[in-house]
Amino acid sequence: MKTILYATDYSENSELALKFAYNMSIKLEAKLLVIHVFDYPTFFDDITLNPEAPFPDIEGHAFKIHNRKLHTFCNRVLKKDIATLNITIEAIEDRSVVNGIVNKANNVDALFIVTGMKGSSKLRELIMGSIAKKLIKKAPCPVLIIPSDSVKIEIETIVYATDFEEEDFGALAKLAEIAKPFNAKISVVHFSSSEETVLKKQKEELKEKLQKHINYDNLKLDILYADDTFKALKSYARNSSADLIAMLEREDKGITSKVFHRDLVKRIESYGKIPLLSFNAKNYGIFHLE
Repeated sequence: MKTILYATDYSENSELALKFAYNMSIKLEAKLLVIHVFDYPTFFDDITLNPEAPFPDIEGHAFKIHNRKLHTFCNRVLKKDIATLNITIEAIEDRSVVNGIVNKANNVDALFIVTGMKGSSKLRELIMGSIAKKLIKKAPCPVLIIPSDSVKIEIETIVYATDFEEEDFGALAKLAEIAKPFNAKISVVHFSSSEETVLKKQKEELKEKLQKHINYDNLKLDILYADDTFKALKSYARNSSADLIAMLEREDKGITSKVFHRDLVKRIESYGKIPLLSFNAKNYGIFHLE
């Protein structure tokens, strides 16, 4: 069975992300694994230990606390007893939040990772700082980031921004797998500068490649002209009533280097209420086209 991995810090800002992840697990008929990554407390930390125990079990105590908190958090947010749901909870000890999440994603072969945006403590660092880029860079699967003020958990329209790198086709194939249970429309959009010209023949060739290599009917292609790609993408997503924006992350090439990869925090914040699904190009290699 497929597994969706959701990482939380118990914050109020991560609650919608849990609802989003749970809804997706139902649609995709996947197991939902809810985790929290923590570091062992020391004797100088503010923890409650039995003063009569000469050698307190700090490790065992920490795991019990976090597993209990995870159980309480899920029950409260989902308003259901998770014992009756296809949900597993797990507290994970690791000094690195990123390594803890990535290692677990590898172990369970996660379909994708879900996490909230604008959380507190270590999850805040995860999304709002350099750790976010490390997670996207290291994760073996797509990373779905849910803003705390998103208004929907259903997915009807997905916008995929592309520069038609060969890896894009691999990412789009995975995106189609996620979109299919929702019967969501995928709008693939490419922006060219005013100096560039995409001929009608070239557009038809791109459409043919999409139809040939992406097994999904509810998909369309738009090629638009814009000198400010970032503003154009925001406008396109808004006009398309996008419920999700997806992109390919890579270091030095394509639309992601110009728009998303650089200064990721400000870019994500500017999208406001739209969840963001990031695919790392290295996970898809070269998608060979005949």
